[in-house]
Amino acid sequence: MSRHLEDGERIVGTEVLHGGITAEMRLLTIDGRDGGTRGLVLRTFVDVEHAEEGLNREAGALTQLTGTGVAAPGLVAVDPTAARCEYPSLLMTHLAGRTALEDEGLETRVPLLARQLVAIHALRPAERPREYVAWTTADTVVTPKGADAVAWAAAIDVIRRPAPPYEGRFLHRDFHPGNVLFDVRPPGPAGPRITGVVDWAMTSWGPADLDVAHCSANLALLHGPAWGLRFAEAYEEAGGVLAAATSERLYWQVRDGLALSEEVQRVARPWRQAGRTELTTRAVEERLDAYITALLDTLG
Repeated sequence: MSRHLEDGERIVGTEVLHGGITAEMRLLTIDGRDGGTRGLVLRTFVDVEHAEEGLNREAGALTQLTGTGVAAPGLVAVDPTAARCEYPSLLMTHLAGRTALEDEGLETRVPLLARQLVAIHALRPAERPREYVAWTTADTVVTPKGADAVAWAAAIDVIRRPAPPYEGRFLHRDFHPGNVLFDVRPPGPAGPRITGVVDWAMTSWGPADLDVAHCSANLALLHGPAWGLRFAEAYEEAGGVLAAATSERLYWQVRDGLALSEEVQRVARPWRQAGRTELTTRAVEERLDAYITALLDTLG
């Protein structure tokens, strides 16, 4: 890391950042010769398949996001093959703010999340990222114990169909509250604001519905199914455009909701570490079941 510091700078402290699923995150405190300090973040992939591909994709995305108005970390350096680091790693600037996963204030944050996602989808990069990759199939879905078997069978049948046609957009592909930083101020006229969006390793090209579906599903598990349904409305209220046909919207929403069935434990763990201790694996499975059922009732 010291190869990428300015003259006279040195690393004087490290702090583990919690909340990541696929990578270890550390905040590095840097002292300068003028007495000032700054922060850098080291993102390290340990025993993760396709780490090289993901880090190269993230480095490319951070480079393209510079100057776009979408607040993202600045790329400092990347070592995708662990040529100099112990593991594949990426070094980036540190953004102010924190993730906001609590129920309190959610009604204010959801429109902000929606507007931020609309801004991301409006980007037209000089070089398109790879086409999106589906994260589940009809044969790999894990139906939670005690779930509504009829509803889940119907949902699985939905994703057996061919993917609907779509107009491609620049996708974050892992956009959800855990990857958005907020300046959550005390109650007042200013209110909260988004200070940045992180974790661009899954950047893709695909339907806006897919990013909306992913954030919707995460909101449903974090805060209840009604908030998952609300996010698509907020996205359209912010100027975003989703598939015109209800059946097409259902396809994307269900596909991403079912994908989470395969990794409930991995998703819930960082939420509990962040203080949402009530979100046990079982509690999250129950919310996922309720959300899938609600999607079918609303869009089916």
